[in-house]
Amino acid sequence: MVYDKARELAKMLKESAEAEEYRAAQERAFANETTKALIKEYHQLQMQAQASIVSGNKDDALLERLQKIGEVLQLNKEASAYLIAEYRLNVMLSDVYKILADALDFDLSRLED
Repeated sequence: MVYDKARELAKMLKESAEAEEYRAAQERAFANETTKALIKEYHQLQMQAQASIVSGNKDDALLERLQKIGEVLQLNKEASAYLIAEYRLNVMLSDVYKILADALDFDLSRLED
């Protein structure tokens, strides 16, 4: 029963407006190889920046590069639409995860830091 509902939820998530917009925006943005490469680098820099902050080793050059690529991507209509769609999809997935965790009475406060 739980697995059936999980599959049903997965189908609903896949068919959601957020997922549909994400897929469409990704297709448009990734049609341009330069935009695709910049988005990939932006994501990699985001992960590196988060890791450096968590480890307590702030890397100013990394953060500056991340900011500059972010500014370039904001000026690109397709890249900007993709990043917004990605953010909205992640918010929805995070909300769903929180709902599931709340139902199980799990404390997720450690994930919010």
